[in-house]
Amino acid sequence: MMNLEQIKKILPHRYPFLLVDRVLEVREGEYCKALKNISGNEEVFQGHFPQQAVLPGVMIIEALAQTAGIVIDSGKAETDTGSIVFFAGINNAKFRVPVVPGDQLILETTLKNQRRNFWVFEGRASVDGKLAAQAEIKLMLQPT
Repeated sequence: MMNLEQIKKILPHRYPFLLVDRVLEVREGEYCKALKNISGNEEVFQGHFPQQAVLPGVMIIEALAQTAGIVIDSGKAETDTGSIVFFAGINNAKFRVPVVPGDQLILETTLKNQRRNFWVFEGRASVDGKLAAQAEIKLMLQPT
């Protein structure tokens, strides 16, 4: 398990765009299960939508990408520094149920393929055991 401070040592994102609150499980270089607590205080809900708050699908996809970034970091050698992971693509994104304030979003990413500095993950986000979103997430490592 990792808490928020440990996550911040891995991911370069900061509020309001750090979308992983806790890491529940990591299998080095393969898999990560994390969570995001959805709070009504988040800035995105001021405009999406004021009359009925719904977490935008693009934010769920970004949360999955950040979770996949933790997998990449878990498989890196200690000497592999000076690079940053960027979003490279997305395929087959599907959104099943709305994610709303009060929900706890469980994020799971599993490595499907990796070639040099390019990774492909299967991502799944769920709330209360129900699939909320899924997508194929592509990430690449670039020197800084």
